[in-house]
Amino acid sequence: MTAASVAAEDRRTESLTRTLLAIALVVAVAGSLGSPLITSVATTLHVSLAAAQWTLTVSLLVGAVATPVLGRLGTGARRRPVVVGTLGVIVFGSVLTVLPLSFPVLIVGRAAQGCGLALLPLLMAAAREHLDAARSAATVAMISVASTVGVGIGYPLAGYLTDVGGIRAAYGAGLVGTTIALLAAARAFPDSRQAAAPPPDAAASVLLGGGLLVLLFVLGEAGLWQHHPAVAVGLVVAALVLLAAWVWRERVSPAPLVDLRLLRHHAVAAANAAMLIAGAGMYLLLSCITRYVQTPHAAGYGFGLSTFTAGLFLVPFSILGFIAGRISPRLRMRVSAPALLSCATVVVLAAFVVFATVRGTLAGPLVAMSSLGFGVGVFSAAMPAVILAVTPAQETASAMGVNQVVRSIGFSVGSTLSALLLAASTPAGAVFPDESGYGTAAWMGAAVTVVALGLTVSGASWSRRYSV
Repeated sequence: MTAASVAAEDRRTESLTRTLLAIALVVAVAGSLGSPLITSVATTLHVSLAAAQWTLTVSLLVGAVATPVLGRLGTGARRRPVVVGTLGVIVFGSVLTVLPLSFPVLIVGRAAQGCGLALLPLLMAAAREHLDAARSAATVAMISVASTVGVGIGYPLAGYLTDVGGIRAAYGAGLVGTTIALLAAARAFPDSRQAAAPPPDAAASVLLGGGLLVLLFVLGEAGLWQHHPAVAVGLVVAALVLLAAWVWRERVSPAPLVDLRLLRHHAVAAANAAMLIAGAGMYLLLSCITRYVQTPHAAGYGFGLSTFTAGLFLVPFSILGFIAGRISPRLRMRVSAPALLSCATVVVLAAFVVFATVRGTLAGPLVAMSSLGFGVGVFSAAMPAVILAVTPAQETASAMGVNQVVRSIGFSVGSTLSALLLAASTPAGAVFPDESGYGTAAWMGAAVTVVALGLTVSGASWSRRYSV
C-alpha cells in the first residue's frame, strides 16, 4: 500500500469515527431534552406536570421498543438505509417539537425523537465492521459513553435556551443538531459488506414491544405504585407474561430478534444483570442530586438552584464521563474489561457514600456528581468490550440492543425508586421530603450498587477462568 493510499485510508477512518460519535452525541442530547423542560412545557402549554412528564416518558418508551427491532432490521446490508431513514424520522419529530401546535403534536414529535436511542447499537456495529480492532474498540466505547455524556450537555443547554427563548428555542437546538446528524450520515455512513439478515419476526416484535412498553410504563409511573399498587403489580405480571411468550417465540423462530444463546455466556449474563442493577442505582443518585440542589432553603436544606444552574451540575458529570471514556482503552491495556467494570462500579459506590455523608455544602453533591460521571464513563466504555468479546460481528447490533434495553429498564427503575423513596419521607401536606429521605435513598442506592459490584466481580472471575 502506498503512502498516499495509507493517508487516504486514515482520513476515511477519522471521518467515519467523527461521524459515528457525532450522531451518537446528537441523538443523546435530543433525547435528554425532555426532562429539564417538563415544568416549562406544563406552564407554556397549560397542561399538568403529570401530562408534561410524557415528553420524557414517551421518548424512552419508543427508544426501548425500537432498539431490538431496528437492531435486527439494520443488521448487514440494510444498516445504512435503516440509520439514515431513522435519522429522517428523528428530524421530522424535531420539526414537530418546534411548531406552534398542540401538546399532542409535541408528544408525537418526542416519540419520533425517541427512535434515536435505537441507533447506538447500529453505530457500534458499523465501527466494529469498518475500523481496525484498536480504533473500533475505542470508538465503540466512546459511542456508549456519548449516550450518557449527552445528558450532561442537554440539561444545561435546554435550561439556558428555555430561559432565553422558551421551550421552542430549546427544541429548536434539537432540530438543528439532528439535521446536521442526518446530513453527516447521508454523506459518510458506509454501506455494510455483510449479508442482510432475515427481516424481524413480526410476532416476536409485537410480543417484545408490548412487553417492554407495559413494563417501562409501569416502572416509570411512581404515582401508580403509590396510589394503585395492585394495578402496578398486575401490569408487571402482564409484561412478564408477554416477555416470556417472546422468549418462547425466539427459541422456535428461524430468524430471532436476539440470539438468546449469547446470553448463556456467564460474562455476558453477568454484565447485563450488572447493567440493570447499576443503571437503577446510577439514575437514582442522578435524580436525587438534581432534586436536592434545587430544593429551596426554606425546606431546611438544599441550595435553591434554578433549573439552569442545577443543569450546570451535570457539566462535570459529562466532562469526567468523557475523559473516562477516552482513557478507558488505555486502562484496558493493563486491566481486563470485566475488571475495569468492577473498578467503575466501586467509583459509583463511592459517589453514593459521598452524597450520603456530605450534603451540607455544595461541594458534597458536586463531588458526588463528578465521581458518578467518571464511574459511569468507565462503566459505559467497558460494558461493550465485555459483551462483544464473545459476540460474533454480525450480531453486534442485536447484542448491544439488548444491553441498551436493559439499561433503559434500569434507569426507569432508578427514577421510580428515587421518587417513591422521597415521597415516603415527605410529611402529609408538605411539598418537600425530610432531608433524611435523601440519606435513606443514597444508602439504598449504595446497597444496590454493592449487588452490581458482586455481579461484575463474578463476571471478571469467570472471564479469567474461561476466556474465549
